[in-house]
Amino acid sequence: MAEGIGGDRDTAPDDFHYEPHHDAVGGRLNWLRAGVLGANDGLISTAGIVIGVAAATGDSSAILTAGIAGLVAGAVSMALGEYVSVSTQRDSEKALIAKERTELTEEPDAEFAELEALYVAKGLTPETARQVAIELTAHDPLQAHLDAELGIDEQTLTSPTAAAVSSAISFSAGAAIPILASLIDTNRILWIVLSVVVGLGITGYTSAVLGGSDPRRATVRVVVGGLLAMAITYAVGKLLGTTGIA
Repeated sequence: MAEGIGGDRDTAPDDFHYEPHHDAVGGRLNWLRAGVLGANDGLISTAGIVIGVAAATGDSSAILTAGIAGLVAGAVSMALGEYVSVSTQRDSEKALIAKERTELTEEPDAEFAELEALYVAKGLTPETARQVAIELTAHDPLQAHLDAELGIDEQTLTSPTAAAVSSAISFSAGAAIPILASLIDTNRILWIVLSVVVGLGITGYTSAVLGGSDPRRATVRVVVGGLLAMAITYAVGKLLGTTGIA
């Protein structure tokens, strides 16, 4: 029989259910949203490249080469950027964990008082805050302080490698859409635009749902931005192709 702050699970009401940990759910949503945004970046940037080249020349080989080059360069750039960013964040978090561990070893009483004060500041009565601090300290003092002070879970630190790989994959998935559309010889630019608009509609709607915002506004904003980007690169490609610079 498992008992805890929520009471005895065996005697809980029939409609009672245990929610997943907030940080875990929030972490998964952040990863999903990052993946969607990565695909969105791949769509827009690669579409801009293939449309610009397609406006300048009808050479299918040149268009495909430019698109693949854009995909590879963008995926590598996204992966490296994400790896450096997450590595920096992880290093900072590990430094804070080490600092907290040292303070708990050298000044346990002061740290306990700090933990107690933190729960009072969160709205608990001094008596309840003290009892919570006692129980959490008995269970895992380091994690108790990391959670209350820093909002860090030592067991779920983000992996830089995983972040880099997921960014590269999501960018590549988005970039593949305009590249595949560019393989169509008839009305190539129209097919690229249509495929990208559909892709942007999906990514815009999904990111809005994950973020809890209005899907219609987010979708329209993303699609209009993508159309504007493609229009600009098309105009540049057309200009360069007409002047013979391309």
